[in-house]
Amino acid sequence: MSFGDPNNPYGQQQPPAPQGQPGYGYPQQAPQGVPPQAGYGYPQQGQQPYGGMPPQAPGTLQANNGYINVAGLGTVQVATMGRRFGARVIDGAVIFVLYLIFSGIGLAGAVGLQKSIDDCKTMDPLSSAYQSCVNDAAGGFVAAFLGFILIFFVATLLYEWLMIAFVGATVGKLALGLKVVKENTGQNPGLGGGFIRWIIPMVGAFLCGIGQILVYLSPFFDNSGKLQGWHDRAAGTIVVKK
Repeated sequence: MSFGDPNNPYGQQQPPAPQGQPGYGYPQQAPQGVPPQAGYGYPQQGQQPYGGMPPQAPGTLQANNGYINVAGLGTVQVATMGRRFGARVIDGAVIFVLYLIFSGIGLAGAVGLQKSIDDCKTMDPLSSAYQSCVNDAAGGFVAAFLGFILIFFVATLLYEWLMIAFVGATVGKLALGLKVVKENTGQNPGLGGGFIRWIIPMVGAFLCGIGQILVYLSPFFDNSGKLQGWHDRAAGTIVVKK
């Protein structure tokens, strides 16, 4: 008497698995020449892993985490508005020192004009010499005032424009580790980019300074996450942390 399989209490034989189909609970070897099928949860070679992100193209923000891919620089951090404000404060101090220097020069010129006016007072007010002296003194005062404004304007222009163009940073940005670069190349803005980036806030300054303030606050309005101001967009630049 045969008791069969001791694990089979009923003594019945298991039916054979159908031809060409996998057995129950036992993995079958794939036929020769047929590639195995992909298992669940395991990416095949050359495929993107599940839940992975494709590589970011240059100039795109990485998942809004404050880092951006810039050609020639790789992955860099976008400058925060706090650092940019601090750099602007330092630059304001530098410009104020320039203002004091040129004011001292202007004051020396004003002393000379005052001496000319005092000389006019010694003349007969009804004489033609007196009128000529007063006109010369007034003309000298206007010329000195306009010259002071022009020289100060040129000095601030050269400071902002040339330093951004060739260095990529002003004194304030250098102090806080910031740099202005072309977004598509990662290079310094150059003369054209530096001038565009400087002139837009200056045009806004003619509107009682309100336009200039709006330009400097415009990075807050940038919904791309790159904190690009209107002047940066026009110049094709971006401010990053070195």
